[in-house]
Amino acid sequence: MNELNSYANNPLDSRQLRAFLMLSRMGSFTKAAKELHLTQSAVSHAIKALEEDVGCRLLDRVGKKVLLTQAGEQFFQRVEKIFCEMIIARTELDQLGEWGRGRLRVGASAAACQYILPSVLREFKKEFPKCRLTIEPGDTNEIVESLRANAIDVAVTLEPEREPDFAFSPLFTDELMFLVNPKHPWAEARRAVRVEIPREQYILYFRNSRTFEQIENYFRTEKMAIKSVIDMGSMSAIKELVKLGLGVTILAPWVAQNELTKKSLVALPLGRRKLKRQWGVLYWKERPMGWAEDTFIKLCQSGARQFAARHGLRAHV
Repeated sequence: MNELNSYANNPLDSRQLRAFLMLSRMGSFTKAAKELHLTQSAVSHAIKALEEDVGCRLLDRVGKKVLLTQAGEQFFQRVEKIFCEMIIARTELDQLGEWGRGRLRVGASAAACQYILPSVLREFKKEFPKCRLTIEPGDTNEIVESLRANAIDVAVTLEPEREPDFAFSPLFTDELMFLVNPKHPWAEARRAVRVEIPREQYILYFRNSRTFEQIENYFRTEKMAIKSVIDMGSMSAIKELVKLGLGVTILAPWVAQNELTKKSLVALPLGRRKLKRQWGVLYWKERPMGWAEDTFIKLCQSGARQFAARHGLRAHV
């Protein structure tokens, strides 16, 4: 490690390497100087300084010709690769400057990935087919950490708590409700019986999720605790288990729109007080907004209006 640090503090001079590369290819100081738009003296000085720096002879003069030494041949291969990489790096940077190219890294919760993002991403790819798009699924807490680590550029998620470094652009508000099998006693009574709520078997989304945290806080305020809980990471699996009568879940009705329409599940309020969640787009507050992020947020806002209207939700855009 100390050896690497010493070399890092004394890197090779790119102008000297360029002179060496051209001289190696042309085999003549006169021709190399002409290609580099330098004097022969300047090229000769650059090569002398480079040889002193690397500590060995790289070139031999044979009459008017210049020949590589064994060290020079080996060094030439390395230098040629370095300049090829520099050319590629410049080309890639030039391409990033072209409108519609580049990348967009999106973080999103499982529900957002399945129900909200598809239409937004379809429109985004129509406008910018050359943009490299990646999606990183995760819950709110994971998404916040990914954003902080610069692993993603923007996220569609629930509003996090106390994150002053990030801006949150609201999209829509939803409500969490009980979802039960149609034969469940609550479904027949068309309401959840308060005294029975703590006794039920619950099948809920991940314990470390923002939704689970909100549910716990809600019932804590209601002076209740739901203790018998199976937590799962799949919305589809949760709904299937509830349809089989193996428990009760708490989800937003839009996640189970098909099941509610087919009446294979029934949605019931949690109580007189509603449990609402705020969905939106999360991004760095002080970081300049690129064209990809800006376009994505606008498409999310447009998509949120349609999504909210379709599911009877309140849009905030």
